[in-house]
Amino acid sequence: MNPIVLIPARMASTRLPGKPLADIAGCPMIVHVLERAQAACIGPVAVATADRAIADVVEHAGGTAILTDPDLPSGSDRIWQALGALDPTGRHDTIINLQGDLPGIEPDCLRAVLRPLADGAVDIATLVAPVRDEAEAKAASVVKVACAFGSDGPDEVARALYFSRMPIPWGQGPLWHHVGLYAYRRAALARFVSLPESGLEQREKLEQLRALEAGMTIGCTRVPAAPFGVDTPADLERARQMLGAVA
Repeated sequence: MNPIVLIPARMASTRLPGKPLADIAGCPMIVHVLERAQAACIGPVAVATADRAIADVVEHAGGTAILTDPDLPSGSDRIWQALGALDPTGRHDTIINLQGDLPGIEPDCLRAVLRPLADGAVDIATLVAPVRDEAEAKAASVVKVACAFGSDGPDEVARALYFSRMPIPWGQGPLWHHVGLYAYRRAALARFVSLPESGLEQREKLEQLRALEAGMTIGCTRVPAAPFGVDTPADLERARQMLGAVA
């Protein structure tokens, strides 16, 4: 594999407008994410954004930013357009989509998300972590994955059967929290962004269901804990406390 890491970012967040530039421990959030991706040392890293202000901050930090069409409907479309500008000849066959609101993500997670692609039948790879408690299981903001890991050894990869905001599957056993980090084969990303929104995608408000409904295969690597994301003002304050303590 020859990966490239692309970070979609935009200012127009519904619950926390301008969050990519929010200050965390003296540094804009998007720069924290950029530096974590660079520390993984798995390939070049770039930010895909429609906002000049984000691009300026990334470039000032020594990173690469690609300006994309502001009317694109999703981060997946944004990274696909940026990929065409960065790599028109197709040298990079694996694309990691890293959300720009994960300032505390460990570089190991970016390496881990590549593991399912060792199986040639897997189109898209992602991460899951154990659901810790009942509150997390019931939270609609926490996406759960129906997948089953082997019980007789350190099997780290499983196939995703469904994603939901409800606690699935039913019955005794672990629940898995989906981490919004993806690794696509280039052909899979091209196909994915060409597909129309699917019925279950619209119902659950989960983009990854479009891939499953189209017959694409998603493989999951399990990691010990889900990285902390920033989606609300309360999340931002928590991130400032966590990363400020580290700094």
